[in-house]
Amino acid sequence: MMTDPATAIKREVLQLVDRQIETLRNEGRMTDSALVDYHTRSEKIVRLYQEMDRMGRTRIELQAARAS
Repeated sequence: MMTDPATAIKREVLQLVDRQIETLRNEGRMTDSALVDYHTRSEKIVRLYQEMDRMGRTRIELQAARAS
């Protein structure tokens, strides 16, 4: 079964956000390693949302081109 790219990206974002929440729920101070991992996941979430935005804009542009 093939999954469209947007669905795959959304699934990955949800997994990353779940990991972020899990990290924040841990009591105590974050280790340096956990903090780096948290920051890396945050950057990846931003990149994935940018990719979804780009895909959405491309889809809208294609629909507009077909309509004209």
